Amino acid sequence: MPNDEAQSKPLSQEAAQLVPVRKRPKPGERRVQILQTLASMLQQPGLERITTAALASKLSVSEAALYRHFASKAQMFEGLIDFIEQTVFALVNQITQAEPGPLESGAAQGAYQAQRVVAMVIHFAEKNPGMTRVMVGDALVHENERLQQRMNQFFDKLEASLRQCLRGPVMQANSATPTLDAQVKASALTAFLLGRLQRFARSGYKRMPSEHLEASLALWLS
Repeated sequence: MPNDEAQSKPLSQEAAQLVPVRKRPKPGERRVQILQTLASMLQQPGLERITTAALASKLSVSEAALYRHFASKAQMFEGLIDFIEQTVFALVNQITQAEPGPLESGAAQGAYQAQRVVAMVIHFAEKNPGMTRVMVGDALVHENERLQQRMNQFFDKLEASLRQCLRGPVMQANSATPTLDAQVKASALTAFLLGRLQRFARSGYKRMPSEHLEASLALWLS
């Protein structure tokens, strides 16, 4: 039998390396992990509401650990909305600030920009199904009212961007009411976009919002 001296001998450096050490997340890393897990849970079709208890269980942490990073569940959803806004409008700016091609008229450029903006948001939703439920408000039904207000403002801002894209084309088309015409088209495109996202979310992500997208946008922008 091994003597007491052998039993009390410290582990060698090689043996110590075999002992698993639980790494503490870097500052901000746990916060991102919480938001990623929340978005992943939102992708589950038919899920009515996500509780902090379910979220904590998914992360194998306590609910108290969640509240060390977020003051409330509403603040977690605001983190997702921040991501949606920052990602989408950064891409909108890239699209609207792009220089026209050498053979492209101002009118064609504006209509093309509007088409690209709508297509970009739809492809963003397809790649981020959980975010789609936030965008259309399905995930916010039982949450703080200000969250839905923020998403309403998101679509208002998106419509304003589309209106700005389309104002040039309708002016060059010698429209008697260019501002009104651009507003009507932008409003119709926003409603079309929102409808596609709602159908995607409420079909359990089976009806792709990009279905016949190019042909549909050609009809709207003709």
